[in-house]
Amino acid sequence: MLSKTSIKRKFIIQLVVASAALIVIFSILLYNYIKITIYEDISNELLREAEYIKANHFVNNKYINPFKKKSSLFGETELGSLGKTATGLKVSVTIRPGKKRYFFEQNVRYNKIYLVIYYPIDKKSFRFLRIAKDITDTEKLFDRVSKAITIGIGVAIFFIVFYALFLTQNLLSPITALSDKLSKMNETFLKHIDLKDLPDEFKSLGESVNKLIDRIQTFIKYQKELFIGVAHELKTPLAVMKTKNEVTLLRKREPEKYKEVLRLNNQTIDEMNKMISNILEIGRQEGAQFEEPVELDLIEFLKERANNFKMLARGEGKDVVTDLKPQKYCLLIQKTLLVHILQNFVQNAIKFTPKGKKVMVKSYPKDNGLMIEVIDEGIGIDESKDLFAPFKRFGNKSGAGLGLFLAKSAADAIGATIDIKNRKDGTSGAVASLFIPAQSKCPIE
Repeated sequence: MLSKTSIKRKFIIQLVVASAALIVIFSILLYNYIKITIYEDISNELLREAEYIKANHFVNNKYINPFKKKSSLFGETELGSLGKTATGLKVSVTIRPGKKRYFFEQNVRYNKIYLVIYYPIDKKSFRFLRIAKDITDTEKLFDRVSKAITIGIGVAIFFIVFYALFLTQNLLSPITALSDKLSKMNETFLKHIDLKDLPDEFKSLGESVNKLIDRIQTFIKYQKELFIGVAHELKTPLAVMKTKNEVTLLRKREPEKYKEVLRLNNQTIDEMNKMISNILEIGRQEGAQFEEPVELDLIEFLKERANNFKMLARGEGKDVVTDLKPQKYCLLIQKTLLVHILQNFVQNAIKFTPKGKKVMVKSYPKDNGLMIEVIDEGIGIDESKDLFAPFKRFGNKSGAGLGLFLAKSAADAIGATIDIKNRKDGTSGAVASLFIPAQSKCPIE
């Protein structure tokens, strides 16, 4: 049983109703056209017969006077009967007061149906030539035609329903095949949909599914790397702490030695806490992906953030400068995720920039979107390495190695693209870029 929301059910109902309505309307029009045409032929035949009889003076006084007035077959006052014509038409003369031109009537007498024409022969005395044709067989023919059309409509609707079921099955077969393929997939078996087998109308859907599969594969890859990294990063310091404790307990030592071991253990615990905090940040970021997008003037937002970063940099003997274009750029975006990306870029830039140097936050329109760049004057990067993998540390700076991993995840969530390259202007340092596709709500100035 198909539900009310089923596309197949709606399509079958619409197709059957539309086709049935078309067939019924066409049948009614055809039936009435045939009926009107036949009646028109009969009416023209009666009119020609009446004109012929009058023109040839078959109704002069010598045919009429011998008859006495009497009630006719049709309940009228009849002046005289002229009998039947060679074609079987009943001809007589009658009085129809108030009438001046010919007209037609249909009468039923003794289970027979007659089409009668009244043709004026003397307008002053209201005398009319009456000619009647028996159309009983014609009406029976119309009844048979009507029944045949009704049966034909029923048979046609049956075949329409059958065809609608067959058609919907064929139309939905690509979706069914696509659904079967997707239902057989799991996190260990993800395979692209073969677009060659799909009709043109479903290729865009197949492309979207393939993109989704790519994103799922990337997510699973990152998750696996994250879990392996977490296990490794937490297991190693725990093993070191345990080894230190066991060595310390092998023999009695001076109190200062115990204090030194405890101090080193506390330092290791602090590092582990930082790592756990970063891992928790991943969970918070995944929750932020469901945050409602807000309308934001990105240029004004960058100015406010840059002021905060300036205070942080000056505390370390460095500086943050800005070069923001255009004057205004509005878009809908998840603010928390954007903060994750910018904060990571600027903090890394400040971390690797020597004292007395500066970090630049730059923005400019590009390719129907906005490009944001954070440019430092540090030692640069090794472009051959995957900087966005979790727990990857570069240089001699401390950290859990999750910052860029979080930034990449946040960028994917807002539909943006991030990258890090070395500077090409002859100065040492790196350029961290964030490209946000245009979703403008106010014009670029």
